[in-house]
Amino acid sequence: MTQSPAPPLPSPGERRRLREKGALTQDQVAARIGVPLRTVRAWEAGRAAPRGRKLEEYARLLAAFAEPGPGGTADRGTDGTETTAPLERQTPPDAGPARDGMETAALTPDQAFDALYSFCAPALVRQAYLLTGRRALARESVERAFQSAWQRWPEVAQDCDPAGWVRATTYEYALSPWHRFRLGHRRGEPPPADAADRVLMDVLLGLPPSYRRTLLLHDGVGLGLPETAAETEASRRATAKRLLHAREAVAAQVPELADPSHLHRRLIELAAAERLSAARPATVRVNGERRARFWTRSAIAFTVAVIGATTLTLHTAPTRYEPPVPAGETVRGVPPKSAPGPLSFQQEILRDMLRSQTQSGPERLVPEAR
Repeated sequence: MTQSPAPPLPSPGERRRLREKGALTQDQVAARIGVPLRTVRAWEAGRAAPRGRKLEEYARLLAAFAEPGPGGTADRGTDGTETTAPLERQTPPDAGPARDGMETAALTPDQAFDALYSFCAPALVRQAYLLTGRRALARESVERAFQSAWQRWPEVAQDCDPAGWVRATTYEYALSPWHRFRLGHRRGEPPPADAADRVLMDVLLGLPPSYRRTLLLHDGVGLGLPETAAETEASRRATAKRLLHAREAVAAQVPELADPSHLHRRLIELAAAERLSAARPATVRVNGERRARFWTRSAIAFTVAVIGATTLTLHTAPTRYEPPVPAGETVRGVPPKSAPGPLSFQQEILRDMLRSQTQSGPERLVPEAR
């Protein structure tokens, strides 16, 4: 009796989508098949392919997810949108162009944006919370990132990884150093209820922002080292050093998390323990359009003010060069003017003689009429 052949193995992108459709993490898939976690990551990234018995088990597992049923349906949130694991890598099939052999449905820009938001926002809010430790800032970071995506939607929709574009924008906004100057940032937020979660959160927030981001992307989201280096805009060597130092810092405070697989599971549990909700897609789009209109009008008003000031300056400015009046200078070396002193004896005689004589006397020189 011959064994039935294994179903054909789908493309790497389809493998990730089917696993997420079954609401399974990479750890769970690795446990079912009996392989290391890094092997499942390599299969989903396309860097390796299963063989032999592993190929049959992996293909049958994915084929079960492709069919509707108890093991192939995805979880749904309270608002009816499909959700995935809290920190797993997001790969929406309908947000961008066709790739990995899949054809995308013809959607309007609003529908495509709403699909991307509903698919990625719940997990991104939890990731931003692990980055910042602040719930309100996590939601704000996700909303600002999607508002930027909506303003650049033609560019984002044609990107090879729209979810990665939004994730990178969310991380950049969440880790911005300008938040420390906000009044609301000075007030602390309630820590997690569980003591172990509080310890892990304190360790994460104690890491430098670049180390924290690298650790979350690699050990939390599940990106490979090259993808993590590309998203953090660092070399592979620098990314590996950041990841190593971050793991050492976590293991020094929590020794049981020295294993990356245990750290991955604890990050997922820490993110899932917080009840964080994202706004509705329509609300994000409307707020993004309002913000864009506000800044557009502000730019127009500023430009008009500059043009008016320039015009006024041209009309009131002098048409010829007028040299400035130099400031006065102190002249030194000139003797001061002395006041007249007392008359001498001879000067007194002369004065009396002049006073005694009349103006019409012969001694005077008077003009003669001719």
